[in-house]
Amino acid sequence: METHDPLERTELTFLLGLAFQLVLSEFVSRVDAAGHTDLRPVHGLVFQALRGAGATSSELAEQLGVTKQAAGQIINELEERGYVQRQPHPAGGRRKLVVLTTRAHEHLAVAGRILHDLEAQLAKRLHETGLQVPRAELAALIRALTGDSIPPLRPVW
Repeated sequence: METHDPLERTELTFLLGLAFQLVLSEFVSRVDAAGHTDLRPVHGLVFQALRGAGATSSELAEQLGVTKQAAGQIINELEERGYVQRQPHPAGGRRKLVVLTTRAHEHLAVAGRILHDLEAQLAKRLHETGLQVPRAELAALIRALTGDSIPPLRPVW
């Protein structure tokens, strides 16, 4: 069946980027409406990287693909806002372990609910047109490009 939608003839990278931008924009709007206006999307990536045991600023820089100085600046911002704290590293020395605070975990819970609601709404709208969220297709695309070595999502936009 031939379609006349010009988006279907658009470059794959543009389509993926535009879809990401639109979903992220809607997500951020909803997070802001829930009272978390002091955070940006990069902060969510930081929170994901620090989940669990935390990380040093050097480890965070590596995971985000940014300089140590940029990671330090992000950590300083989040520490001032009460989302992370620096603790002595378990291995000792001068290194500090950056960990999430209760406030960050509360944000993650709210953001998680918002994201699941958004995805459910998108799934419902797509289902009404006979489609579904292309999770399996996107996962297959990622696997085709990376195999078993899934890289972290880095803020290159």
